[in-house]
Amino acid sequence: MGRSVHSNDDEHETKDIASVTSSRRHGSGETMHKVGPPSKNNLMKEFKTTMKETFFSDDPLRPFKDQPRSRKFVLGLQAVFPILDWGRSYNFAKFKGDLIAGLTIASLCIPQDIGYAKLAGLLPQYGLYSSFVPPLIYAFMGSSRDIAIGPVAVVSLLLGTLLQAELDPELNPIEYRNLAFTATFFAGVFQFTLGFLRLGFLIDFLSHAAIVGFMGGAAVTIALQQLKGLLGIKNFTKNADIISVMKSVTSSARHGWNWQTILIGVSFLAFLLTAKYIGKKYKKLFWVPAIGPLISVVVATFFVYITRADKDGVQIVRHIDQGINPSSVKSIYFTGKYLTVGIRIGAVAGMVALTEAVAIARTFAAMKDYQIDGNKEMVALGTMNIVGSMTSCYVATGSFSRSAVNYMAGCRTAVSNIVMAIVVMLTLLVITPLFKYTPNAILASIIISAVVGLMDYEAVILIWKIDKFDFCACMGAFFGVVFIGVEMGLLIAIAISFAKILLQVTRPRTAVLGKLPRTTVYRNIEQYPEASRVPGVLIVRVDSAIYFSNSNYIKDRILRWLTDEDEQLTAKGLPQIQHVIVEMSPVTDIDTSGIHALEDLHKSLHKRDIQLILANPGTAVIDKLHTSKLDDVIGHDKIFLTVADAVRSCHPKSTIDEV
Repeated sequence: MGRSVHSNDDEHETKDIASVTSSRRHGSGETMHKVGPPSKNNLMKEFKTTMKETFFSDDPLRPFKDQPRSRKFVLGLQAVFPILDWGRSYNFAKFKGDLIAGLTIASLCIPQDIGYAKLAGLLPQYGLYSSFVPPLIYAFMGSSRDIAIGPVAVVSLLLGTLLQAELDPELNPIEYRNLAFTATFFAGVFQFTLGFLRLGFLIDFLSHAAIVGFMGGAAVTIALQQLKGLLGIKNFTKNADIISVMKSVTSSARHGWNWQTILIGVSFLAFLLTAKYIGKKYKKLFWVPAIGPLISVVVATFFVYITRADKDGVQIVRHIDQGINPSSVKSIYFTGKYLTVGIRIGAVAGMVALTEAVAIARTFAAMKDYQIDGNKEMVALGTMNIVGSMTSCYVATGSFSRSAVNYMAGCRTAVSNIVMAIVVMLTLLVITPLFKYTPNAILASIIISAVVGLMDYEAVILIWKIDKFDFCACMGAFFGVVFIGVEMGLLIAIAISFAKILLQVTRPRTAVLGKLPRTTVYRNIEQYPEASRVPGVLIVRVDSAIYFSNSNYIKDRILRWLTDEDEQLTAKGLPQIQHVIVEMSPVTDIDTSGIHALEDLHKSLHKRDIQLILANPGTAVIDKLHTSKLDDVIGHDKIFLTVADAVRSCHPKSTIDEV
């Protein structure tokens, strides 16, 4: 029991105190330390420290320290293009792993890209374009060894939903395509700017629970939209919410479904899900689900071609432009009415793409025990999307399914992305005419099998067990996407994430502490029922910095603790509280409002003939107490290093430490 007590919330050591200036002995024989005034504060030094920890917490300039100018230039190039660093030690053994991984993810990405382009409302070739140029750019600038770059389902759905809210791709195909390029350009600018200004910490405001819910909702929405291709429905709703989709499906049940299409789609969906199950159960067979989509496309295309099922109502791809990416610089809207629309859509799509890519990169970096620079990742992702927007690509990012296959296939470096891009290039140059008879039902089944993995049931169950508020954020994002729409679901996810932050900041936890038997350790009486209250003393711990947003609440909460304690003591006929000790070791900082709140608390207690005592204030706190002269008001002899010292000051002649 003793070990668990000390491992939960040990009191901070002397290093958190500005200085210890005096000590004296008490009846218990223990030395009691008091907290003295801090050293003189250097405003510029504090400002530099704050800025460094905010924007340069990873100390990216450390390698440049004490280096000659020529070496700094080389290090600078390596920082921008990491391939110049790890490329020096690249060898044939690594290339073999990258070659196998690159070929494997290429077999997976080619059929997926065609389907994802349709999901975004674009022609099939634009999905392939987006798996050619962006992976090449990332391979030179990215710091992740495992991430596989290209279009992904969630971003394709989000982009398509936002674009179709502005333009109809069938009535205005050219404007729609140009707006997609414009959104991609500004998505890249958004990503690059965040990384260049080292503002990557902003994406952390979207909580893990909200992301899980959003991804799950997007997976359901994507799967439902694929019912159009899976059932062969021609007239299908353009809305993404589940109610509109199900109405469209049921209303077309009598005459709008095509049995040949259903047979093809359901058969190959069962095959793909079985392949996925085999790959998940037997890790060595990871290649089975990886090549499953390509096998499905080849077999289904051949079947449709020899039976000419397209004449019986089976919808097919029909045509994919041959050749590599054409320039699209002149297609981007830099002026006009679609500029602001492109910026807005690009910012939203860019943020989601960035969140997904950085999360994937961090996951696999942790698995292989290497470090990635989140800001460099953002610069790399932003650059590849900017260049991609000028070469007929739409928003690309890291794909979890392809990255997982890349990892299991034995990739060693980002060269696997180069191999994949070369295969896609050869496909664009040579093979695209062969996709003419590929049925849309196959693309729908490939997308459905791919998005199944986005519904993380285990994560949802774990979120429910750990934090109910997180679960609300998760479900809010999920149902927002499913019943309202992707954009609204994302807004709900962000709103709930910020609501949680505000709630934690404005209503921090406080706890009443008691003394553990035969120790000088004071802990939360709710967590440790054996902890006993000290007669005549109320000990309260504040588990947060004290700012303008929570200072009044903390003051009022302490006074409510005092009122509750006095009522209980009166009911038992015991002496009232004479001392209130505020344990401040978790209080990392305090602002002007916090100082005023402590001053008001001191005045309120003084009117009741109760003394306010502070225990273990940190460096920043004691510095501000001293600067504001509040330590003079409270009394220097009422600020102590530990709760035990503070309690002994209230009962100097007692043997309380032996209880």
